[in-house]
Amino acid sequence: MPADLNTLKQDLTRRMDGAMETLRREFAGLRTGRATPGLLEPVRVEAYGTEMPITQVGSIGVPEPRMITVQVWDRKMVSAVEKAIRDSGLGLNPSSDGQLVRVPIPQLTTERRNELAKTAGRYAEGAKIAVRGVRRDGMEQIKAHEKKHEISEDDARTWHDEVQKLTDQYVKRIDEGLAEKERDIRQV
Repeated sequence: MPADLNTLKQDLTRRMDGAMETLRREFAGLRTGRATPGLLEPVRVEAYGTEMPITQVGSIGVPEPRMITVQVWDRKMVSAVEKAIRDSGLGLNPSSDGQLVRVPIPQLTTERRNELAKTAGRYAEGAKIAVRGVRRDGMEQIKAHEKKHEISEDDARTWHDEVQKLTDQYVKRIDEGLAEKERDIRQV
């Protein structure tokens, strides 16, 4: 493993980006009272003897602000799609019309908004933990380089500072994403 700050930063950045992407997907699955295709992305459908993402059995559309539709490609899969949406824990009640599954998005109650905000907070904390784990790995790599005398003490200190700055940037992005998601959830 080469003792190179840029290589280390690229690796850590890639891994922290992964944590951000996971957070983005989790946030997309939280219902904010507006219909978005991302709301159904986490839904998995029992199809052809296996579980698969809903996007592999139909196309998701948003014809109006409070309605999501799923155009199911195989007519035999309509009831499985309805069941998967109903059992997803999103509090949605789909109905089918031929091969089209309509999913009305009900108004959120204050209690449900608070629950969603707490869930968003848990997702953000999970992302922060992942970012800090990547930071810890980076710090350990720096210590290993220093111990092998591949880098000097001064270089190690500089590298530690760079890794900490990178971590702080990602934690700030997570906090900003959480604040934005909470605003979306709390909008009436």
